Amino acid sequence: MSKLSLEELASLDVLQAAYISALDGKAMKAWLDTFDDDPDASYICTARNDVECGLKVAMMLDDCRDRLIDRCTFIEDIWAGTFQDYRTRHFSQRVTAERREDGSVAMSSNFSVIFTPDDTGLPQQLATGTYEDIIRMDGGRCRFLSRTAVTDNSVLPRYLVFPL
Repeated sequence: MSKLSLEELASLDVLQAAYISALDGKAMKAWLDTFDDDPDASYICTARNDVECGLKVAMMLDDCRDRLIDRCTFIEDIWAGTFQDYRTRHFSQRVTAERREDGSVAMSSNFSVIFTPDDTGLPQQLATGTYEDIIRMDGGRCRFLSRTAVTDNSVLPRYLVFPL
């Protein structure tokens, strides 16, 4: 693995900001646009305890581009009006980022997500953890090949509709 330039690190930060802005704004098409068009692009949300025990269990398992598209369709069209809506506020901090031998970038970030249900207006901690990412950089543009959200908490205080 090799080091990245300041410009490349800034591009990773732009990708992270686009991801967060899309989720906090409930813009699922914009969220999808942060992922590469590769058929194997994926988003997985799992608990750290399950990872440490070698369990292949996930709270969300969008293991290909088509499932990422399905997630957007379900949230916007199929589940619309059927769940208790909530707003999120994501906070993240890039911890490591290194170029891999295949040219992609491996990045790890800490995250914290606060949620506020529309009916109560009382903010609560939803999850903390790490994002473990593989990112394709193409001429200054970055997109996720894979994003795995590994939560520190095994049980979340509510069901998940939106990705973390």
